Parts: sequence; C-alpha cells; structure tokens
Amino acid sequence: MSVEVALKVALQYQRARGRGRRTGFVALRGGYHGDTLGAMSVCDPVDGMHADFPDYVPAQQFLPRPPRAWREGGDLVSDPAEVAQWIAEAEQIVARAADEVAGIIVEPVLQGAGGMFAYAPEALVALRGWATAYDLVLIADEIATGFGRTGRFFGCDWAAVVPDVMCVGKALTGGTMTLGAVVVSTAVAEVIGASEHRALLHGPTFMGNPLACAVATASIDLVTRSWATDVPRIEAALSAALAPAADLAVVAEVRVLGAVGVIELTEPVEIPLVTRAALERGVWVRPFRRLVYTMPPYVCTDADIAVIGAGMIGAVAHVHGGVTR
Repeated sequence: MSVEVALKVALQYQRARGRGRRTGFVALRGGYHGDTLGAMSVCDPVDGMHADFPDYVPAQQFLPRPPRAWREGGDLVSDPAEVAQWIAEAEQIVARAADEVAGIIVEPVLQGAGGMFAYAPEALVALRGWATAYDLVLIADEIATGFGRTGRFFGCDWAAVVPDVMCVGKALTGGTMTLGAVVVSTAVAEVIGASEHRALLHGPTFMGNPLACAVATASIDLVTRSWATDVPRIEAALSAALAPAADLAVVAEVRVLGAVGVIELTEPVEIPLVTRAALERGVWVRPFRRLVYTMPPYVCTDADIAVIGAGMIGAVAHVHGGVTR
C-alpha cells in the first residue's frame, strides 16, 4: 500500500505544479513493487508476475535493467563500460518521457522478486540527477532493502542518494504486524501543502494505527542498536555457509549481499520439492524461478546461519542432483 501512496504523492505533486499531463512513471525492468493496481503497473511488464493484467494497469516507461554489481571489499562494484552504456541509453528514455511522467520508482541497489539482483549504485546516482533535472519525484522502494538488509541502513546509502519519497515496511515492524510508511521530503510536502487541497488525498481506515506504530517504534529501536554489527556478521556467515553450493553442477552462481543469500540454479527450481526438502532439514525457504534464497532475521546466530546454509544446499542437491563439478 505504501507504493500506492507514493505514486499518488508524485501525481499530486505534479498537478500542484500545474503539470496535469504528467501522469506516468519511469521504472526499471526487473523491478517489483507490489500487487495492487498502481504498484503492478510499475513492475516488470514482461518477466514479472503481473504479465496477465496488461489491460488493467497503465502502460509505463521502463528503463533497461542496470548492470549487475558485486561485492568487492566494502564496496559494490560494476563494469564501468556497462554502466556508461546503460546511462547513455536510459538517459534518452527519461528525456523523451519527462513531460509525461510524474516520477521515477526504483528498488535501490537490490531488486527482490525480480531475481535478487544487485545492480550498480551509479545507476541510482544517474536517476537522482535526471529526477532533479526534469523535476520528477524520485521514489525509493526500500520495503525490502531498508533497515540494514543490504549492508547499508538504506539501499540508497550505497550511492549517497536522497530520494524525494521513500517507501518502508517489512523490518519496520519486524514482521509482527502489518504496517508500511511513506516518508516525503520537505520540498515535495510543501508543494502539496500549498496546493488547492492542502493535503495528500489519501486516508485508509487503519492509517496511523496506534498499536502498529508502537510496534514499529520498538522494532526500529532494536534494529538501529544492532544492525551495524549483526548484518556484517551475518554476511560473513552466509558467505561461508553457502560457498559449498558453488561446487554443485546445477548451481549457476552463489551471491551474498548484506543479510541476503542466494543460490541461483541453471534451471528452474522444483519449488514444492525443494521447499519440502528444506523443511525436512529444519529450514523454511520460499524459492522462485531459478533462485533459492534466504533473508534471515538479524537475531540469527552463526550456528543458525550454518543450519540455514546446509539446509538450502542439501535441499538443492537432494532435488536437483548432488553432482559436483
């Protein structure tokens, strides 16, 4: 729901600025932002899970997926030539669409349901620059990437980028209650506040639920006190626990970013069989496409991470074959 609100913020901002024709959005191929109608429209229109609804959602402008990034020391690095090529191509698309779009929406640095795909932080820097140049609202969907998950407190921190609107959820309450939030910059809020309506035109029944907000406050307090030590520890433990998977012939790649661990296969995952095989090993996973992944809670011990890694690898080997290279 927070993505829906963020899109409305961008639309209302542009209308308040006298740009009623700016009703579309720019998004990334490979992106995923939710299952409601507005959110569906900015998800990948071809490879995403919403390809069956083309007649029900607005057509948006999609940029090519940015170049992949990988961990090197404390940095996320990419191929400079690929980054330069992407920027040149994406800039042309944004320039052509600028008069018809209200904003740009991205999952910062890590695309989740689009493949647990880490991409170049330089792409975020470029998107921030174009949003500023054309007065577009830059929306950072940090629902999955926020609160330390990628190794920085927010995904945007990898590029030192400040969005105009940020969507947060998931770790906001630690999963104990349903709650999302939208954080809006002062500049955007002031334009909407000075408009005809003087407020955001949105108000769901349970907005600002006191119990959910109290849970969120407690969760944020816990996360901010521990993430800076817990996430690097979990990242190291995941790297060690998942490394043996690279020896399996069916495994295309093993990658870890922050508290996210991924085993990518060379073929689609046998989802029910792998899920059951992992459960039999004491681990709950939710595979999709070619991926078996984990985003463990920060309270996990190194021993817990070892069990998770062994369970994932064991399940893959059991179902897809344990032949090694």
